[in-house]
Order: sequence, then structure tokens, then C-alpha cells
Amino acid sequence: MTPWSLVSYRTTSGEDRAGALAGERVVELSVAACSVLELIEGWDAVEPELKKFDPDSAPHVNDAALQLPLRYPRKVLCSGTNYYAHMREMKVSRAAAARPYFFLKPPTTALIGPGEPIVVPADPAAKVDWEAELAVVIGRRARHVSEADALDYVAGYSAINDVSLRGPHRVQHPIGEPFQWDWLASKGADRSTPLGPGIRPAFQVADPQRLDLRLWVNGNLKQQASTSDMIDDVAVLIAAASAILTLEPGDVIATGTPDGVGLPRGEFLRPGDVVEMEVADFGRLTNPVMAEVS
Repeated sequence: MTPWSLVSYRTTSGEDRAGALAGERVVELSVAACSVLELIEGWDAVEPELKKFDPDSAPHVNDAALQLPLRYPRKVLCSGTNYYAHMREMKVSRAAAARPYFFLKPPTTALIGPGEPIVVPADPAAKVDWEAELAVVIGRRARHVSEADALDYVAGYSAINDVSLRGPHRVQHPIGEPFQWDWLASKGADRSTPLGPGIRPAFQVADPQRLDLRLWVNGNLKQQASTSDMIDDVAVLIAAASAILTLEPGDVIATGTPDGVGLPRGEFLRPGDVVEMEVADFGRLTNPVMAEVS
């Protein structure tokens, strides 16, 4: 059977629906829904039906316009410094860290879908960087789950680009050591976080720690790595996050970026650039870059 991903799309008549992306084709699902988020919110009932779905025999959707697959999750959690090679290129160490480090992104203003522009400040001092990451989409309410059981709470996986503004990240005149980093200014900008193009169901992913990630800027390969280089694997991240807060269906965990980001080489995104990324064969996420309009 052809591998496929769940997608949200808009018809030519303006209707929003959930479908499946199989290769380059969007096809109708066997379960009717207006969005992927609607499916995931009922995952216990939906998953058994989707396991029987065959995209090769499903009707093709003509002129489907792909949308942000999850509009909108309640939470987007991001894991920092979670690849060994990325730590080396950034010259940082996690030797004293006892558990994963997380920060939050604002879902309704930061997330964008396939084809939507990444909006960057006109000021080059913002130093806008790319960060290709595996996204984990939660399918069941999770609180205080064990690492052994953590993957049972995953609905699927996707690609997410945790675009970062390196310029405002370090505060120039902090009031104290705990306030020397501005994570909101660096990670929370409007329309800065592409997600998609779809969600690959977890039952089609044999091992989330054996997935290839790639990212291109203007056709030039910048990041190429495997999730096997993660410091804390997906199960560890889910267990650690669920010990802090309740994970809900549709919540997204961005699992950290590998090496190949722009900062160590002094390369940053500019208006007119095109960023593309892939996780395994889940589909290519493509986004142009445009300047913020004041």
C-alpha cells in the first residue's frame, strides 16, 4: 500500500476538508472531517478506521489547496539542544542538564501551512535562521506517562521549521542572569513556523528514531541528518513534557533541530528566499520568505 499522510485542504468551492496525501495526489478519506485536527480530537475512534484505509483506491481530489494541517493545536512545545551534532556546531553543552528543555510557541499566530510565506523583519539584524525538526502530534490525553508507554499517545508525525530570530535572542542589558535570553522574541514571531504538509499516522512509522531530515534554502541543501542523533528520543520527550503539563490531542512537540543551521556560518533568511524541508517520505514542505509589512 502507498504510504500516505493526513492533510487539511480547501476545495475550489471554499469548503474545508480532511484528506490524504499519497505521493503527489490528494485523495478523499474514508472518514469525513473538516480538518485533521477534528480527526485527531477523536483519535481513539478514528485510528482503527484509518488503519484500513487504502489511498490507491480512494477518489482523487482535483485542485485541492493544502492548508495548515492543524488549525490550531492548543500547545506547541519545542525541545532545545536535542541533537549531538547541533550542540557541537553551536559550541554548547548539556552535560549538567537532568531533563529535556522546553519552550512554547503561540500556535494561532506563529504556525503557517504549506506554501504560506515565512514573514521576516525587514531589518537584517534580526538574523532569521532555519531549523528543520520532526514534529510529534499527540493523539490522546497524556499526563505523567512513562517512557515505555509514551509512543502509544502519538497520533502522527510531521515536519516543522522552528524559524528563529537570532538577533533579539540575547538581551543586551538583562536585569539579571535569569533574564539574559528572550525566548519569546526569538521563537514567537508571527507567521514564523511552517508545519506540514500533512501528518503521517504513527501506525505507518516503524521507528521515529530512524527518520531522515533535510532542509534546502533556494535549492541548496543546508541540513541533512537522522533522528537517530537525538539526545532525548521521542518517548523521553513525551514523558518529560507530560510530567510538566497535560498533553492534549492535537498538541505538537517539536523535537529539536540537527546541525546545519545558518548561525555558525553567518547565513540567514532574506525576503525572496524559498525554504523546503522533508522528513522521510512524508511530503515536502515549501515556504517562500517575505518581508514584514508594517
